[in-house]
Amino acid sequence: MDNLCSTCAYFSYDEEYEEYYCDCQMDEDDFYRISQRSYKSCPYYRNGDEYRVVRKQL
Repeated sequence: MDNLCSTCAYFSYDEEYEEYYCDCQMDEDDFYRISQRSYKSCPYYRNGDEYRVVRKQL
């Protein structure tokens, strides 16, 4: 699941702490399940590739 984070639209960089983090608004229960690896894939994942649609049109 960590590999997907780098391409997710919610994956942001914090300049103050100099680290990446998930900027998705989720509740405590989902955060716990994700941190315990109860999900096989992140339910909040959204592809951050802006050119994905363009490649389909070509």
